[in-house]
Formats: sequence, C-alpha cells, structure tokens
Amino acid sequence: MPGTKSSTTAARARRRTLHSCLGEELSDVERHELLSQKLAQCTVVFDFQNLNENLEGKEAKQTTLTEIFGYISERTGVITPDLYPNLFKMVSANLFRTIPPQINAFGDPFDPEEDEPREEAAWPHLCLVYHIFLRFLESGDFNQGVARSYIDNAFTMQLLELFDCEDVRERESLKTVLHRIYGKMLNMRSFIRKSINHIFLQFIYETQRHNGIAELLEILGSIINGFTVPLKEEHIGFLHRVLLPLHKARPMALYYAQLSYCTVQFLEKDPGLAETILRSLLRFWPKVNSPKEVMFVSEIESIMDVIEPAQFAAVCQPLFQQVVKCIVSPHFQVAERTLGMWRNNYFVSMITDNIHLILPIAL
Repeated sequence: MPGTKSSTTAARARRRTLHSCLGEELSDVERHELLSQKLAQCTVVFDFQNLNENLEGKEAKQTTLTEIFGYISERTGVITPDLYPNLFKMVSANLFRTIPPQINAFGDPFDPEEDEPREEAAWPHLCLVYHIFLRFLESGDFNQGVARSYIDNAFTMQLLELFDCEDVRERESLKTVLHRIYGKMLNMRSFIRKSINHIFLQFIYETQRHNGIAELLEILGSIINGFTVPLKEEHIGFLHRVLLPLHKARPMALYYAQLSYCTVQFLEKDPGLAETILRSLLRFWPKVNSPKEVMFVSEIESIMDVIEPAQFAAVCQPLFQQVVKCIVSPHFQVAERTLGMWRNNYFVSMITDNIHLILPIAL
C-alpha cells in the first residue's frame, strides 16, 4: 500500500537521522543536512521526573547530542549561518525552563560544605547541550554579526536566570558560557553588567537568597580585571552601590572568596579607593557573627597588601578601633586571625610610621 510504503520510508529516515554516524561516506551537503536534522530533533525535551519513562527516546537523544558535539569538535566550518536558527532553537528548548522550587525555600541557604549536592535529573542531556553551545561560541567560525540576532537581551536574561539553579555543575557551565558571550558579543557587555547588578541588588535588599552569587562574582572578577584606568564613573558606582553592600548580606560565607577578590581587583586598578573600601567594611562589620568577623579580618589583611601609605594614614584610626576590639574578642579565632596580620612586614612598617595616631587607641 502506498501509505505503508511512505510510512516505512519516513521511519527509515528517522532511524538514520537518530542513529547513523556522520560518516565520511556522505557528501558535505548530506552531512550538513543530517546535522540540521539532528539539531532539530534535539529540541524534543523529555521528562526526567519519571526516570523510567521514554528510556529509548532519552537514550537516542543522548546519542544524537554526543554525535553533534563530536562532529563540531572534529571539524571546522560546519556550523554555518543557515544552521544558527536550529542551533539556537535546540539550545533554548533544552536550557530555558522553569527552575524547580528550592527544597528548603525558607530555611538557611544551601551550603555546599554542609548540605548534600542537589543534582538536575536532566543533566545527562543538559551537559551535552552546554558542551555543544560552548564549542560553538569558542569556534573560529563563530559569526558575531549573525549571532547578534539570536544572542540578544532576552536570550541573555534567560541565561542569567538559570544561575539560581541548585546544581553546581550547571552553574559552572553557565559561568563559562556567559564569560564567552561577554568576550565575543561586545554589544552585550553593558547589558550583562547591568543585569548582574540588578540580581545583586535584589539579593541584597529583597531576597537574601540566590544560588549563583559566587559564580556571578567570578565572572565579574574577570570583567573588573579588564577595566581600563582611570575607572569610569559607572564602574566606581558599581563598587559603592553593589559590591560593597554585598558584605552585609547574611549568606556572605558562600561567596566571600570571590567578593574579596573583586574588591582587591578594584584596589589594584585604583589604589585611591582604599579609604572608601575600608570605611565601608568598618560600617558593615558584623556585631554577633564571629565566623563572618574572621572573613572581614582576612579581607582587611588582603587590602593591607595593596594599600598606599597615605591611604593607610587617613583611615588608620577608625581601622585600629576595630582591630583592638578584634584582638580582645572572646572568640579565639577572631583574635588569632587579627594578631596574624602582624606577620605582614609592610603592615607593621605602616603602623610604625603612624604610631603617634595608633598608640593612643591601642592603649
């Protein structure tokens, strides 16, 4: 029957598209068409809440994604502009989704050192999609002009929203992808910075909950490192309005290392900011949180490595009012960490130069 013959031909084509390798026996045109079909097929999203459902389809999709990644990794010039629609449709269909509610939505934020890692059930597919998209962004054949139509404000905003997912593996992949976009798409840089600022401000003043603050600060650390000097007013405003207030958020321990790095990066760009940064830290100094105090002391010590003598002299009195309180703190780790600052010869030399200002406070 004609209908049966047509169905058989279509089924054979589907099997070939899903399971056949992109072999050398095919012509360039055939391989190009096959790659386009595979990208289109991978827009189908499976439900991983039920692990036993559609096992064959899930396995077929994983095989197809693996083939695509292998193919674009081994060859150059295969992701041509006419494939961009299918590629971005596949990436968007798989990545842009509603993030499941947090397990402990109203309790303490997730602590990777204390809590069990929370993994995305669909990661076997998502991982390959991230690899494919990253390989595309890093390719020498990447066409910025064509990609501009797809990597727009809406696309980037949806990527940023995914940083609140609970799976650290996905956040690491997002961090690399967003960093590549920032490097390649010059027209998106201002929007990315402003959007990250908005996430931080919402975290500081509204929610105090977000899983991706550390990863976003890592991206910003690289961005700050690339700032030209003298710093623009926009960048100094970000330091005052966003970066420094992040010190007062309750979950600071989850992103302290990245925050401290960003602060020191600003100081290395403009040592004249030292007094402003130190006075902000003293204003936000924790009152009843000893572990957080230890972090503040560590950051003060990092700043002492790069501060200029004139800046130190301007802030040494209020600084040592807090240092003395830390030395006599009933919490031994706070006192021990503070006394450890005297191992820094540069710090000791600045104290010696300003002893007439510091000694009355210490006594």
